[in-house]
Amino acid sequence: MIRAMVRREGTEGGSAQGPAPAGTSRALLPSFDAAFVKRAALEAGFHRVGIARAEPLDPAPLDRMLAIGADADMRWLRATRSERLDPALVLPGARSVVALAVSYLEPPDGQPDEPREGRVARYARGRDYHAVMKRKLKGFVAALRVRDAGLRAYASADSGPVMEKRWAERAGLGWVGKNACLVTTDLGSFVLLSAVILDRELEPDLPHPERCGSCDACLSACPTGALLEPGLLDARRCISYQTIERRGPVPDVVAERLGPWIFGCDDCQTACPWNEGGNEGGNEGGNPCGNRRGNGSGSSGKRAPLALCDPELRARDGQRGLDLDELLALTFEEYARRFYGTALARAKHEGLVRNALLAAGLAGDARRLALVRGHLESPFEGVRAAARWAGARLGGTATLLPG
Repeated sequence: MIRAMVRREGTEGGSAQGPAPAGTSRALLPSFDAAFVKRAALEAGFHRVGIARAEPLDPAPLDRMLAIGADADMRWLRATRSERLDPALVLPGARSVVALAVSYLEPPDGQPDEPREGRVARYARGRDYHAVMKRKLKGFVAALRVRDAGLRAYASADSGPVMEKRWAERAGLGWVGKNACLVTTDLGSFVLLSAVILDRELEPDLPHPERCGSCDACLSACPTGALLEPGLLDARRCISYQTIERRGPVPDVVAERLGPWIFGCDDCQTACPWNEGGNEGGNEGGNPCGNRRGNGSGSSGKRAPLALCDPELRARDGQRGLDLDELLALTFEEYARRFYGTALARAKHEGLVRNALLAAGLAGDARRLALVRGHLESPFEGVRAAARWAGARLGGTATLLPG
């Protein structure tokens, strides 16, 4: 799942705060330490917090992806490579990185079954997580400044040149799993990440060890084979990238395998045993992966990951799954009224319509043919291509999109 790669450069969600006003003392108050910082983070509404030294990251994972073009059209990843690897290039004088996580996993009790079509990734079912995280970050940094008015900070909520997953791993929150998501032992992988770079030395936490073991359930669960090898995600084949970030036609290798998804995809996460539940005393020191390979089956003694879903991230009515007929007839005005303020707006009006056309073609209900044909003259290439593809399928002729 490529949610953590979906980001834009600029000031949205990432901002350097400081420097200190002239004449402000830079001496630290005795109480400005790691314990205070962690307490302030929890009080600001984050569920987990860890600290790492602001030293350059290992370039190998990022360079491996860029070398094969797995960043697809996300040119900002390549353009800001140096900044992503060295926090001192983002905030001169950087000394520490505070890694933060918020859960979006809802309690299973009382939840409806997952939609059979038009399904939305879990993280996008409530309010736009960027806004939720940015507000928490603002409160967190403000609390730090109460103790140290001269503090300089750069806060990123999945939009600045910061590799949140790698910092979360180094700060001990979890590890980057084979599905390229951050996995935690108590919250699973359904977490949103942010980071704050500080120009203050804080006691770091130990990096988290990898605990996937020999399990490869996520690799086989990916419908399009986007996980080329453990931890290496090819955005060109990823359903999440193609249904959210892609502007233009969706390649046939993805279109043919969308399954129930219309915005994002959670398949590589739901297959992960850490999202099924931890093990109370069996395999590998409490590791539910044990020595399993590929089947994602449960293990005895499970306990479910903690469902601490932030209230604003809980699913809104009608947002777990989207009605295909409504999307096929969706006007821009209806799109703006319904989806502004949610992560679904990221796909834009034309992206949601394009995705609905592909889903309609896969669903095979010929009664939608008139709605599909109504998009053949769309001003957007991706919508026109999807309408032709869906129309051919509903009419009984297989015509693939350009790859």
